[in-house]
This record gives sequence, C-alpha cells and structure tokens, in this order.
Amino acid sequence: MSSQKINSLIDLNLTQYSGQTSQSPWRHNSMENIDKFDELIYLKVPSIIDGLDDKTINLNGLPVLLNLSQDKDNINGFEYTYSLPQKVEKQAFSIGQDNLSKKELQSIEREIDSNLNNIYDLEFDLEKFYEFLLEDEKLAPSVDFCKGLRLFIAKDPFECIISSICSANNSIARWTASIDKIKLNWGEKVEFDEGMFYGFPSPKDFLDFYETPIEQSEADGRRYEVDCYTKNLKSCGVGYRAPYMKKASQMLIDEIDMNDVSKMAYDEAFDLILRLPGVGPKVADCILLYGFGFQEAFPSDVWIKRIVSHLYFDGEDISADKTREFGIERFGDYAGYAQLYLFHYARKSGLMDEIKNK
Repeated sequence: MSSQKINSLIDLNLTQYSGQTSQSPWRHNSMENIDKFDELIYLKVPSIIDGLDDKTINLNGLPVLLNLSQDKDNINGFEYTYSLPQKVEKQAFSIGQDNLSKKELQSIEREIDSNLNNIYDLEFDLEKFYEFLLEDEKLAPSVDFCKGLRLFIAKDPFECIISSICSANNSIARWTASIDKIKLNWGEKVEFDEGMFYGFPSPKDFLDFYETPIEQSEADGRRYEVDCYTKNLKSCGVGYRAPYMKKASQMLIDEIDMNDVSKMAYDEAFDLILRLPGVGPKVADCILLYGFGFQEAFPSDVWIKRIVSHLYFDGEDISADKTREFGIERFGDYAGYAQLYLFHYARKSGLMDEIKNK
C-alpha cells in the first residue's frame, strides 16, 4: 500500500527514547537517513470484525502492524504504512488488504490516525508550549535540547499500569526487558512479513500466571529442577513486584473500571490509582500521564526532585511531595510536559552530571 503522511512537529526517536515513558520503545531500525519504527496495535473496527467468523480475531480488536518512518533531518512529520497478519497464534489469518473494500480500508486508516494522534499526542500544540517555556529562564534552554519531543502515551492503559509498577526502583533497561519477557511468555503471538510481534496479556490472564519458579514447579509435580521453570513472573525479572501485579490485575477486574479513569478529575483519578498495590505517588502520576493522558500530572522521582531543587530552590533538600506540589502549581496544565522536558534537558545538557557531582 502507499504510505500515509502525518504532518506534525515530532522527533520520533527522541520521543521513544527520552527515558520518561511507561512502555517499551517500538522495534527500531536506524538507516543512514531514516528512522523506522514497527509496532503491533489493535484497532477497534467493528464494521470489519463483526462481519467475520474468524477465531483469530479476539476481543482486543483487529491486529495491525504499523510501520513508521521519519527522515532524520526533518522532524515536521513522518510517514506510515500498515499490514495485516499472516498468522495469529499459529492460525492463518483469513483477511488481507486485497479483499477489503475501499470503505473498510478507509475505516482502518481513520482508526490508525486516531491511535497515532493519541500515542504521540499529536494534537498538543508544541509551539505554544515552547512560548510558555521561553517565559521561564530556567526552562528556556530546554527548547533547543528537546525540539520535537512529545509524550509517548501507552497504547494499552493496562500495559502502562504493569510497566509502571515494574519501573518502581528499577532501571529503564531492566523494566523494559521484564515487560518484553512477559509479552514473549504470555502475549498473543502475531506473525507478519516483518517477523513475530506480541500483544500484552489482559488482567484476567495475569491471574493465572505463576509468581515464582517454585510455584510453577510444584504445579508441575516437581518433575524438573526448579531452575528449569521460567514461565513465571519472577523469571521475567520483576522481583518483589510479582504479587503487586497480580493483585492490581484482580482489582482492575473487580473494583476499578479503566474506562472510567480518563473521565475523572485528576485528583479523583490520582486517589483511585494510588489504591493499586505497588503504586506510590510517583508511579500513580506516571500511570495517569502516560496511560491516561492527564497532562497536569508531575511524576517526581529522585532525579526530578534534584533537578527542581537545583533550578528553583538553590539546591535545598526538598521532598518528593513538595516537588510534585511545586510542579503542579507552577506548570499547571503543562506539568507533564514540563517534567518530560526538565528530565531530558538535564540528561543532555550536562546538568544532571553537575548535580551528581555535588
């Protein structure tokens, strides 16, 4: 199919690798002048799904592989193509683009555009935000370091919740590796010409996961050495967070409807998400910002606390709570973006190294 053009200021590579997200970067291929990103998404296209008698279509929707490409010298837009699977969970996929009507293809492309707008926050006015940054002498330099940086919103709020729980007191490399292992172990396997991609398990799926190798071994009658059992959460590297993930999944089935969260006021949503096990204020704000698009959230970890202290409090030792309150009050509806830009600016400008050495 011919590629579709998205005209919007965005640096795809910077947005995916800013270090402040709640999902793993998409599969990336860097060529000489082009960055390419591939990812599996599920589309809500009832006009197609409802007419199919196909066991390969599940409640997630229509599986589609997005292929994004961007000229490294032009961050004023990107192009995309998409493809349908060859197989889903080893079953041949029954439809392809050649046997869809023009109207059905248009429905798919509209849904893709909607997903891309949401995932990359393309309707957010970056130029207006830059005007806001330039009015603050502390933030003004960040514009040059962060041009085209946008929020990278999770395509699946539940994946964001689990990823955020996994990220607590954890490095980016470790928690993204853990999430990738969870997908490999239990995610829906979808095969495309470009290779195998994996969906993310549902809350209901998580309830059936073994937490530890010992638990898995006992369920299997201890037929092998414990080290042989790797299809459990702790073998994915989540450590003490395994029971938190299962308990959170149970709450999201029994007590919390994720569809209601985005309709709430920020404070109400914050208090609700705080009820999930393994979720403190920083993780709650990450979930609200990157999972549900609450841009007034200001996730405050040790590094944001140090950066804010250095820039606005003359190096005074301030608490994470005070940092969060300051960010929400000072930056208002721009709090989430301000946090994103502060962190990346500090990393790339040398400010973080300066703070480390104090």
